Amino acid sequence: MGNPKAFLEIHRQEAGYRPLHDRIHDFGEVEQTLNTRERKLQASRCMDCGVPFCHWACPLGNKAPEWNEALYLSEWESAFHLLSATNPFPEFTGRVCPALCEKACVLNRYNHEPTTNRENECAIIETAFREGFIQPHTDIKRNGKHIAVIGAGPAGLAAANDLNLMGYSVTVFEKNETAGGLLRFGIPNFKLNKTIIDRRIQLLEDEGIVFSYGEEVECNEDFAKQYDAVVIATGTPTARNLSIPGRELKGVHFALELLSQQNRVLAGMTFTNDERVTARGKDVLVIGGGDTGSDCIGTAHRQGCKSVTQIEIMPRPVEGPDDPANPWPNFPRTLKTTSSHEEGCIRRWNINTLEFLGKDGHLTGVKVQEIDWKPNPNGGRPLMVEKGKPEVIKAELVLLAMGFLKPEHPQYPENVFVCGDAANGASLVVRAMASGKQTAVKINQYLSR
Repeated sequence: MGNPKAFLEIHRQEAGYRPLHDRIHDFGEVEQTLNTRERKLQASRCMDCGVPFCHWACPLGNKAPEWNEALYLSEWESAFHLLSATNPFPEFTGRVCPALCEKACVLNRYNHEPTTNRENECAIIETAFREGFIQPHTDIKRNGKHIAVIGAGPAGLAAANDLNLMGYSVTVFEKNETAGGLLRFGIPNFKLNKTIIDRRIQLLEDEGIVFSYGEEVECNEDFAKQYDAVVIATGTPTARNLSIPGRELKGVHFALELLSQQNRVLAGMTFTNDERVTARGKDVLVIGGGDTGSDCIGTAHRQGCKSVTQIEIMPRPVEGPDDPANPWPNFPRTLKTTSSHEEGCIRRWNINTLEFLGKDGHLTGVKVQEIDWKPNPNGGRPLMVEKGKPEVIKAELVLLAMGFLKPEHPQYPENVFVCGDAANGASLVVRAMASGKQTAVKINQYLSR
């Protein structure tokens, strides 16, 4: 512990966001950074607990106390090596991770001012890139075995990275035009600038990983025979639909239709007016209360929407830092207000969507109804009951952000391994990366028999 009294003397300080009136006019990253002195002070707050619950909570097992101490002591290169020993891509998690480690921090239990682990790890990795601590590994001894990774999202990239460093020759197949998965085509640029992904992909290529883009691969027996092992990391490509009357109206879209297209526009792609999904000048309704819905809100504002409403079928989460249903050190499922919500949004809970309304084939509104949830006398999922009268929310654009369906897989050959969201269903970037790393270990064990 660099400063044993820091957690008593120094309060938690977050970098915060760019001013609202400034950030809603562009897609630049909204989060700011602290200066080096302030960042070191934040790192000094880590208590170096005898039982580090942050380490327990992190799917990657990040050793936050160790690299926080190194950061406080200005030992940046040491901090980088400690961080990268468990986390292959801290520049991603340092920007988009919900920081399960911080919720499990003893300081969160003590005074709800946990150590700023997420921001600290982002500062460490950005310093490592800036100072040249990160150099491609060019001395990898190859073992003569070849691995195919299908899917270049966080799980596939993590598996490819570890397998490549183990000495395997790795080819990554990606159906899209470039790598990143939902990091690139789902998360808006105002949360994760895509140059951050490009920088990492270039490093992976310099280390020998081969990327094959625009190629949708079917992992059958013939394909699997061409490689010593195959990793399937295709994520959860099927979004949850809402099959109610009016679903065919023009103006009803899945959230990723908006998000992925906007990211492609920012990358230089063009679309016709008929192809373009835009919120400009429209009243927007987002159905779904999670992070994807929040991303839609922020994107709609930057496209110039007239208004945004977000509805969720589940009850309003509890407010405040404590969640009685998930006590510390578990992750609290409390009301979350994101930077996008702060930019302006009507939020409603316990709302069921009944029908999409339109005129001449175009969406004009959505019929909804307030509901309530009652205990199920037979146990299991609570029962939904009507509460209020149906009403109409005006909308010319509806974005369905209700999550993704867990994929079903056929029986694969013995040398095929499934990881990330493709195996476990939609989850966090950090969990996908952890799954990719675990799969790399399993493959190495399998091929070393």
